[in-house]
Amino acid sequence: MSKQFDVIVIGGGPGGYIAAIRAAQLGFNVACIDEWKNGKGGPAPGGTCTNVGCIPSKALLQSSEHFDQANHHFADHGIEVKDVRMDVAKMIARKDSVVKQNNDGILYLFKKNKITFFHGRGSFVKAADGGYEIRVAGAAEESITGKQVILATGSNARALPGVPFDEEFILSNDGALRIGETPKKLGLIGAGVIGLEMGSVWRRLGAEVTVLEGLPTFLGAVDEQIAKEAKKAFDKQNLKIELGVKIGEIKTGNKSVSVAYTNAKGEAQTLEVDKLIVSIGRVPNTIGLGAETIGLQLDERGAIVVDADCKTNLPGVWAVGDVVRGPMLAHKAEEEGVAVAERIAGQHGHVNFNTIPWVIYTNPEIAWVGRTEQQLKADGVKYKAGTFPFLANGRARALGDTTGMVKFLADATTDEILGVHIVGPMASELISEAVVAMEFKASAEDIARICHAHPSLSEATKEAALAVDKRTLNF
Repeated sequence: MSKQFDVIVIGGGPGGYIAAIRAAQLGFNVACIDEWKNGKGGPAPGGTCTNVGCIPSKALLQSSEHFDQANHHFADHGIEVKDVRMDVAKMIARKDSVVKQNNDGILYLFKKNKITFFHGRGSFVKAADGGYEIRVAGAAEESITGKQVILATGSNARALPGVPFDEEFILSNDGALRIGETPKKLGLIGAGVIGLEMGSVWRRLGAEVTVLEGLPTFLGAVDEQIAKEAKKAFDKQNLKIELGVKIGEIKTGNKSVSVAYTNAKGEAQTLEVDKLIVSIGRVPNTIGLGAETIGLQLDERGAIVVDADCKTNLPGVWAVGDVVRGPMLAHKAEEEGVAVAERIAGQHGHVNFNTIPWVIYTNPEIAWVGRTEQQLKADGVKYKAGTFPFLANGRARALGDTTGMVKFLADATTDEILGVHIVGPMASELISEAVVAMEFKASAEDIARICHAHPSLSEATKEAALAVDKRTLNF
């Protein structure tokens, strides 16, 4: 007889493990199935985010930032260093250690919350006993049943047509995080989050980096003024970004990759690199889930079709995170996981897509929440804008990092904050104040009248809010 649970979660990434924990907190008997393996074949829950995404990329970004600071900025502080070298193998080992700490932390949380963990691939067998039978294919195959099933199977890197990832020369985000030595020349296709972050890591370590982007504009989803400011900073760093390109044939040689492309002027070009990272988006991970065996509805992209509450077309089956509609962000998946667990318990779980923050962890960092200026114009919304440069912020000067600005967009009539956009130091941390403010329908004046610590980077947020009413105090 198969083991029975109130809730079975398939997938142990941010959406899955958080959903499992919240369901357990609400008194349900919960199982979580996840197939990620570490180097020794053991369990490695945390999904793409922990294993080959958010966490390891931030570890590499931090290491490369230290190296860049030592080489180019310590002297400004009176610190003299000579013969600074990067041990790439040790950097990668540290990254792996950070990942393992997160994997182990999730396994601990499962034990703490009395969640039964199954290491293997979960797939539907049939509807059974007022719920669903799930096969777990791991070291030993077993069957479990659950009254409610939450699908959090995540996403996979999208490959170029006819150009599969070999993770040696043609790299996904996975291979990009395991490069063993600094390449002399590195190419990236796609100037999105992964492309810019990985390009930044290896550029700091000495690689000549070229990013090829098919769109004619840089970071089209970002507020145009902020994107232009970021582009200027990347240009100064010699991060070469070509926009409006059309990728042609890609050939892998003995120790190099050749990329034929047409530039924005229509001129034929060839890029020769040691490694090529392809970061052109991600696709929902539903292959092998057994959706067809129970009639689970998928869309043309292979994503699971859900309603506003993350319900699928089947009773008792829910889906969250990258495998459904909406932005592929770890924190969006977490919020959906919590909301679904609460809905199963008869509560009113809620996710506000309008206040989900976005972050790109480059230097300068880029973060935003709400609508951009171009979106407000397109929607015919009357608005007021206010900006404040970090150049005029005392803490930024002390840090030696004055690149960028904070930008507020507020309704012209009510002054309600409609969007906040930041490019500059610690933007990832500063954006949270804006998220809280927007969630509580705050006005720009509300932020402008709140006392902010001095000296702090957060004062730039206050000043940008003041700028909406054209009354900055320090610029």
